[in-house]
Amino acid sequence: IVVPTSLVYNWKKEFEKFSPSTRVALLKGTKKEREKILAEKDSYDVLITSYGTLLNDIKLYSDEDFGVIILDEAQNIKNPLAKTTRAVKELKGDMRFALTGTPIENNLIELWSIFDFVMPGYLGKLQKFQQRINNIADGISHMDNLKSMVRPFILRRLKKDVLKELPEKIETDILVELNKEEKKIYLGYLSKAREEISEDLGEIEMFALLTRLRQICCHPGLFLEDYSKDSSKLELLTELLEEYRESGHRVLIFSQFTGMLEFIKKKIELKDISYFYLDGSTKPQDRVKMCDEFNRGEKDVFLISLKAGGTGLNLTGADVVIHFDPWWNPAVEDQATDRAYRMGQDKKVQVVRLIAGGTIEERINEMKAYKKKIAKEILEGEANNLFQLKKEDILELLKK
Repeated sequence: IVVPTSLVYNWKKEFEKFSPSTRVALLKGTKKEREKILAEKDSYDVLITSYGTLLNDIKLYSDEDFGVIILDEAQNIKNPLAKTTRAVKELKGDMRFALTGTPIENNLIELWSIFDFVMPGYLGKLQKFQQRINNIADGISHMDNLKSMVRPFILRRLKKDVLKELPEKIETDILVELNKEEKKIYLGYLSKAREEISEDLGEIEMFALLTRLRQICCHPGLFLEDYSKDSSKLELLTELLEEYRESGHRVLIFSQFTGMLEFIKKKIELKDISYFYLDGSTKPQDRVKMCDEFNRGEKDVFLISLKAGGTGLNLTGADVVIHFDPWWNPAVEDQATDRAYRMGQDKKVQVVRLIAGGTIEERINEMKAYKKKIAKEILEGEANNLFQLKKEDILELLKK
């Protein structure tokens, strides 16, 4: 089983809970220790490793042939040219499974890459597949044929089908009006961004402009050292948290900016609101420990970096999920929400998105709704085109 580093201990814990007789080994520690485990592999039923460790150890697997290979969070191999993807596809096994809630995050090449692991060659060579996708984007419909090929091999686990008793989920977008100082800073940088954008500007530079505007929407202090005031979003969040605490609710807060999480920490400490904190530096063992403690009722809030904690956590102890800075990818956002809205949840879950009104965040939210519709159609219904946040889309966002 190949998993993200942060989920290695989660998998071990699940085996201990649901199948304690299964002999499980974690491929961790030094390379010599991992080599020893592989040499003694017949003593175990299951070996669990991370994508990063597998990449470093791939030569050790050249003579290994497994009965079953399972990829968790298989979107980790969405880029067919990445070193990790190539390493994973060198593994030999009789049966292959890919587990992912987001088989398509940006484009259908990602779906091809996952299928190229599960059933090598089934969707043809990458170059030919790309040509077909370009035809789809141009309106020449090969989509029905593609859907008919992949559907027999995709098992979609929809909540409405497998969790009949799952409580209601209520989603709310709250528009936050920026204060005068924030508006001044935002409009100034927006004007500057519009002057800088052009067809010749690279995609990385465009993303940098987009990110700067998003940071202003969250808190200008994320990049202005002399900005000492609170942000409108942070003030509203604090009010919401106090209300939720008084009402007995417990909250997950997601942000893509760890700097923003630091601002939130300082603010809620002043209000004596207790919290756990998780980002990319949190050790896997500590992740499991904090999740267990939170689900047992300890502390009011769990602050989570979206990149580090958007998957692999079971936090049904929360019944409110707040996305402090929504982003364009609805699949990633939904996966984060599902840390609370999942099997074992017995309370109604409120999902709140804080969106700076009259800013790029509103337009991103509109784009996200469109993308969500398209992604659903690709897997379930008719689709005449695909959506991907590309250079042209960033240009359009910044020009409005």
